[in-house]
Amino acid sequence: MRALFGVILLLLIKGNVVARPAAAVPPASKKTVDSLNSVSFNIYLESPDSARHIAERALILAESVKYNDGIGRSFLNIGDVYWSQSYYPIALFYFNKALMNIPREDNLLISSCYNIIGRTYSDLRNFRLALHNLNLSEQYAHGDPDRVAEVYSERSLVYRRQGKYDAALSDARKALLLNAKANDAPNTAVLYGRLSTIYTLMGRYKESIAYSDTALAMSFATHNKRLRATTYIEYAEVYNKLHDYEKAIFYAVKGGNLADSIGVVDAITNAYKALIGTYESKGDLKMAMFYQKRYNKMQDSLSTFNKIKNTELIQDYFALEKHLNDMADMERAAQQNKAMLKWQRAVIVILAVSLLVVVFILFITYYFYTQKKRLGERLNEQNEGLLKQKQLIEVQAANLEVVANIKDKLLATIAHDLRTPLANLRNITDMFGVDYLSKEEVHVLMKDINPMVKSAELTLSNLLDWAGSKIKERGVNSTGLDISVLGAEVEQVFSQALEKKNIRFINKAVPGNSGLADENHIKVVLRNLVSNAIKFTDNEGRITLNSEFRGDSLIISVEDTGKGMSEPELQKLFSIQTHFSQRGTSGESGTGIGLMLCKELVELNGGKLWISSAPGKGSKFYFSLPLNRAYA
Repeated sequence: MRALFGVILLLLIKGNVVARPAAAVPPASKKTVDSLNSVSFNIYLESPDSARHIAERALILAESVKYNDGIGRSFLNIGDVYWSQSYYPIALFYFNKALMNIPREDNLLISSCYNIIGRTYSDLRNFRLALHNLNLSEQYAHGDPDRVAEVYSERSLVYRRQGKYDAALSDARKALLLNAKANDAPNTAVLYGRLSTIYTLMGRYKESIAYSDTALAMSFATHNKRLRATTYIEYAEVYNKLHDYEKAIFYAVKGGNLADSIGVVDAITNAYKALIGTYESKGDLKMAMFYQKRYNKMQDSLSTFNKIKNTELIQDYFALEKHLNDMADMERAAQQNKAMLKWQRAVIVILAVSLLVVVFILFITYYFYTQKKRLGERLNEQNEGLLKQKQLIEVQAANLEVVANIKDKLLATIAHDLRTPLANLRNITDMFGVDYLSKEEVHVLMKDINPMVKSAELTLSNLLDWAGSKIKERGVNSTGLDISVLGAEVEQVFSQALEKKNIRFINKAVPGNSGLADENHIKVVLRNLVSNAIKFTDNEGRITLNSEFRGDSLIISVEDTGKGMSEPELQKLFSIQTHFSQRGTSGESGTGIGLMLCKELVELNGGKLWISSAPGKGSKFYFSLPLNRAYA
C-alpha cells in the first residue's frame, strides 16, 4: 500500500522536476535559512520531529524570499525525516519536490538528492529504480569523493538486499576507503553497520559481531540513534543464530525501545520479528504470540497512518493545482475585462469630446455674462483661504511652543541621567590615571556602574527611535518569534542589574510559542519593560516573563513585585504632555519615553499594550502579537 501511494505521488509531480530561476536573495535571510537547514540535517537521525519542525521553518522563510537552494534543501531535510521514520512514499514525495527547486548548477546537492531517492527505492525493494537513481547520483557527483562514497554505500545496501553479498562487500569497502580519506565519521559508522548485516547473512557471525561493536561505538560519537537501534537488533539476530537466546532477547528489546523513542517504524517491526523468532526457538509460544500480536497491531496502525498521510498529501497537491488553475482563469477574465474596458474607454472619450464641444459653445455664449460673478466668487474664496491659513499658522505656533517645552524637559532629564554615569566613569579614569586605583578596584567599580551605563544607553536608544520619527519609515519585517528565546537574551543583557538588586528573573514563556512581529521591535519592547521592572522592584524581588495563546493572538506579559502605581498615575503613562516618570527603588531616574516607544512599536506590529497595577502590589505589563499561522 505504501509503495502504491508512492507511485501515485511520483506520477503527480512527473515532468515538473525543473528548478525555478534564481532570484536575488537577502544575505541575512539566506544565512538564516542555511543555518536552520544545517541544524535540521545534523539532528534528524537523533531528533526527527524537531528536525522536521526546523526544516519547515526554513522552508517558510525560503519561500518568502524565493531562495530556491534553501527551498530545495528544506524539502530534502523533511524527506530525510520521513525516511528515518520509515514513511518512504512520503519521503519520496518531498525528495522530488526538492529536485524541483534545487538550482541546476548545484550538481553536488542534486547528486545527494538522487542518492537519497535511490536509497529510499531500495527500502521499498524497487531495486531497478534504486540503481537507476544511484547511477544518476554518480553522474552528477563528477568524481567528488564524498558523493561517490555515498553512491558505493547505497549500492552495497541494494546488492545485499538482492543477495549479491560479494558485490555488496566490495562496494561497502570502496565506500569505507573514500570515507576514511574524507574523515567522514557519520557515513563510516553506517558502513560498519551494513558490513555487520552482510556478514550475518553470510553466516560469518564472529565478523558480524566485530563490525557491530564498531558501528555501535561510532553511533554514540555521531549521535545516530537510528544506527544504534538497528545495531542492537542486529546483535539480536546474530545471538539468535548462535542460540544465545537471553542476549538475543536483551538486545531486541533494547533496540525496539530505542527505535520507538525516535519513531523508526521499520526498526520497531524488525525488533518484534527478532523477538518472535527467538521465543519460538526457545519454545516459549506464549511470548512469541504476545509479540506476534504487537507486530500485527503495529502493521495495522502503520497501514492506517500511511493511508491518511498519503491521502492528505495528494489532496494538498490537487488543492494547489486547483488554486493555480483558478489564478489562470482569473487572469484570463482580467484580460477580457481589460479589453472591454478599453472599448468602453474609447466610447467614453468620444462622448467626452462631444460634451466638451457643447460645453465650450455654452461657455463662449455665457462667458461675458458670468465673468463678473466668477471674479467675485474667487475673491471670496481667496479671503476664506487666507483666514484658514492664518488660523493654521496660529495652531502650528502653539504646537511648536508645546513641542519646544517638551524638548527642553527631555533634554534636561536626559542630561541629568547621563551626567551621573559619565561623571563616575571620568572619576574612575582620573583616579586610575594617577595610580590611585588598582585594576581590581577599577573592575569592581566598573561592575557597579555597568547597570547605570546600560540604563543610559537604553535611554539614548529610546530617544533616537522615538524622537527621530523614523519608526514607521523603516517598515516592519515580520517573522515568527520564540518569546522564550528572546526572554533569555533579555535576561543576559540585564544580568548585572538583576544581580546587583538580587532580583530573580523567571522565564515562563512557553518555548516554541510563536508570534508574528519584527524581531528588533519586540526586543526593544522587552528590554524597556524588563528595565522598568528592575527599576521599580525592591531587592530580593522577582520579575516574571510569561506567554499564552488567546484566540488569534499571543499574549506576552512582564510582571514585577515592585511598588506599583495608582489609577491616576496609570492615566499619565502614555501622555506626552504630562511626561510622567517616577524614581526607582534605588533612586533610578528615567525620561518616561520608553513606555510611549513600547506602545508605538507594539501597535506598529498589529498588537496592543495595556497595564494592570496597584500601589504596593507590583505592576503587570501586557502586550499582544498576531499568532504565527505558519507555526500553528
